[in-house]
Amino acid sequence: MNKEQKQAVVAELTETFKNSDVVYLADTTGLSANATNAFRRALFNSGVSMRMAKNTLINIAMENCGKDFGDLKTALVGSTCVMISENMKAPANAIKTFRDKDGLPILKGAWIDSSVFLGDQSLEEIIQLKTKNELIGEVIGLLQSPARNVISALQGNAGQKIAGLVKAVAETKA
Repeated sequence: MNKEQKQAVVAELTETFKNSDVVYLADTTGLSANATNAFRRALFNSGVSMRMAKNTLINIAMENCGKDFGDLKTALVGSTCVMISENMKAPANAIKTFRDKDGLPILKGAWIDSSVFLGDQSLEEIIQLKTKNELIGEVIGLLQSPARNVISALQGNAGQKIAGLVKAVAETKA
């Protein structure tokens, strides 16, 4: 790879990192060419783009993009593929699904909205994370549940009991 090609890769990765809130690093060492192609297809079908690059070029691009990747740079050892997605769990789910077949690839680390996850043991933790929409849905559900409980209580037998108590209190005061 000549100097111009390296600069082009760094420029492309820098722009990718600037525009992404989800970056995964994985090691595909040990996958056959056919398995690697199958993994790329699985990622593509999940909306994840994958790019192989040298660790030094990835490191330079991380520094140039203006974001703080923290300790994720320590994962830049050995063979590294970079995965980018809009969906924070899509790469993790694709790795887990594909891994069920071969035990590979291995998650080196992930950077999700400024949070760093290091090591393959983080895969399950990332899969369990709730997306922004899931959290909003839970909050709305929690906010609606007290009102829903009051309305259902008023519509049921409790509503008749409350009406009777209010009537009895009103009669005793009159």
